[in-house]
Amino acid sequence: MSTPSEDQVERGTQWLSRAGLRPTRQRVTLAALLVGDGHNRHVTAESLFAATSQSGDKVSLATVYNTLRAFCDAGLMQEVTVEGTKSYFDTRMDDHPHFFWEDEGRLTDAPADQLDIAQLPEPPEGMTISKVDVVIRLRRS
Repeated sequence: MSTPSEDQVERGTQWLSRAGLRPTRQRVTLAALLVGDGHNRHVTAESLFAATSQSGDKVSLATVYNTLRAFCDAGLMQEVTVEGTKSYFDTRMDDHPHFFWEDEGRLTDAPADQLDIAQLPEPPEGMTISKVDVVIRLRRS
C-alpha cells in the first residue's frame, strides 16, 4: 500500500471531524487508510499496522489498538469479535451480518436481505437487547 493521497487524507480528516475527534497525525494516517478511498473495511489491528508500515508511516501497534478503540468509542467503527480473542474492526456502521472465512481468517459482509431472524429470546429482567451480532462461519467442504 502506498502513502495515502491528499484526497484520502482529506476524506479521513473529515471522517474524524464528523465524530469530533482531534485529527492527530496518527489518527489521520489510520483514517486515510481505513476510509480514504470511500470503501468500507474489515481490519484487524495487526493488518492495519502492516498497512501503515507498507505506506511508510511510523505508527506503533499499541497506537493502532488505542486508535481503533477510540474510533469505536466515537461511533466511527464497530468491533466484531470472531473468536474469543480475535477482533475485526468494521467501518460499516449499520446492522448487518458477516461471513467469517475460517480457512483464510477473513471477515466480509454477508447479504443482509437473505437473513431472517424470526424471534429473539426475552432478555432477563431489567435488561434490554442492545444489539444482535450475526457471524456466519464458513469452511471449505
